Amino acid sequence: MGARTLKDRGAGSLRREDVGARVRLAGWVARRRDHGGIVFVDLRDHTGVVQIVLDPDAEGLSAEVVHGLRAEYCIAVAGGVRARPEGTENPDLATGAVEVAVDELEVLSPADPLPFQLDDRVEVDEVRRLQYRYLDLRRPRMAENLVARARAIRTMRRVMDELGFLEIETPTLIASTPEGARDFLVPSRLQPGHFYALPQSPQLFKQLLMIGGVERYYQVARCWRDEDLRADRQFEFTQLDFEGAFWDQEDVLEVLEELAVAVTEELRGVTPRRPFPRLSFHEALERYGTDKPDLRFGMEITDLSDVFAGTGFRAFAEVLAAGGTVRGINAGALGLARSGLDGLVERARALGAKGLVWIVVEDHGELRSPVAKFLDDDERAGLVARLGAEPGDTLLLMADERLLVLEVLGRLRLDLGRPEGHDELAYLFVVDYPVFEPGDDGQLVPAHHPFTAPVDVETMRRNPAEALAKAYDLVLNGTELGSGSVRIHDPAVQAEVLEILGFAPEEAERRFGWFLEALRYGTPPHAGFAVGIDRFVSILRNEPNIREIIPFPKTQSGQDPLTGSPSRVSDAQLAELGIALRPEVLARWAEEAEGSSGE
Repeated sequence: MGARTLKDRGAGSLRREDVGARVRLAGWVARRRDHGGIVFVDLRDHTGVVQIVLDPDAEGLSAEVVHGLRAEYCIAVAGGVRARPEGTENPDLATGAVEVAVDELEVLSPADPLPFQLDDRVEVDEVRRLQYRYLDLRRPRMAENLVARARAIRTMRRVMDELGFLEIETPTLIASTPEGARDFLVPSRLQPGHFYALPQSPQLFKQLLMIGGVERYYQVARCWRDEDLRADRQFEFTQLDFEGAFWDQEDVLEVLEELAVAVTEELRGVTPRRPFPRLSFHEALERYGTDKPDLRFGMEITDLSDVFAGTGFRAFAEVLAAGGTVRGINAGALGLARSGLDGLVERARALGAKGLVWIVVEDHGELRSPVAKFLDDDERAGLVARLGAEPGDTLLLMADERLLVLEVLGRLRLDLGRPEGHDELAYLFVVDYPVFEPGDDGQLVPAHHPFTAPVDVETMRRNPAEALAKAYDLVLNGTELGSGSVRIHDPAVQAEVLEILGFAPEEAERRFGWFLEALRYGTPPHAGFAVGIDRFVSILRNEPNIREIIPFPKTQSGQDPLTGSPSRVSDAQLAELGIALRPEVLARWAEEAEGSSGE
């Protein structure tokens, strides 16, 4: 085909009105069917699929080349668009009414036999998919996910531009700062023994932009956190980060609603109802057992402590006497046999509970349960009334320390109530978080990050554990899409917060002196937020794992089967950076090498 244009139309763009046109297409052989000499090929490119017809005997075509085509050959063709013969149309394809009769064909690149079929109907092991991710991205599901991700980001940028935000990049080699997860560290060659950190977020730099007079900033930011991986968590991820000067909480939430609505309309074609509902952190925890509740169903946690205040049931009485609580959920008509009900008890124990009480409401209000005989009439009536129970309902009760009860019942609530295969979208703002929370060692740590403004400074000074923060999360279907807060703009208050967190003045100056100094130069009040783009798109695409949204993700164990990372580096590279490996690491390497050679 020489120097002529390889492609002037998208394969998926052809329609009945294109009949009679001559087109040039290029893409991949998705399927090939040989019908007695005539070869039919589904040609795929980023716009979709169209059927092309190849006659090996036609002038300009080579029978050897036509019959040699195989799956995923990259080809270019030219020919005329024609209507498919009556009865052969494919209503499942947007291009199903037409086909292209090819009179020019060029194999741009052949393909080796595939490691797996590029068909969404074929299940493929995820590690193998990631090993050949460049092929996996050709599958319809992944290709559509990448398009959706790009559309979401484009919509976000449009909204931010329309609202007057300025897109600004911030550094990716920074000083290590405490933001809730381990930093990824980067050794400095020019300053041996010194390290950069990859940013967990652009937090301090966007605050510096507010000090610098940039009143509305945003960025599609790459972030890194060295933490355990889950379905909604990766080492490296992308977030929409934004900040506004002279803002308070309401300004942020207003922008968030507009942003979330626009992206939802773009990817789902529906408009969420505004304003989004709000719950305080305390209320969310009490009613749903989590600070990111799924509001697509009820099954709320109910405090039953007063119902059993004078109970003769020893297990409940002992917990209440020790200052604990009795709470329960109405799980509805589960229809479980005894084995299924006992399975719920085992699930609760696996979540950390000492036990779980199940009660089934029978006809005429009778209660069926191993503990029913220990409950008096008032307790039975109070329990049924408080949980709004009806015949057929299963009630789940737990007695223990308050936070444990809430956590376990909250997890059981999700196990039993979370809808599958539905398109409902339940947005929620969770507000009024605590400023601090207890860490594993009992020392207070930031509930969000150490730059979050308290609602009332005097309360924080009197009792830090009770202080509320001007912090807020956006939740969708039980997943946290992102967090934000009003920031501390008073350097004295910032110094107090760092002191409460256990930073001695000398350490605070060493780690944050540059930032504390910046706060002393006329810092405006400011607030902001960060939306996890991969999480957001995964929910709107009904994908259970963000690895299906990220082009080149890591596995659950943090490995990249495609490139083999993380990998060892040479002794020369380590020496250049002034790094020596510990003896136990070298010994483990030697064992691994010996094991692999033995195989």
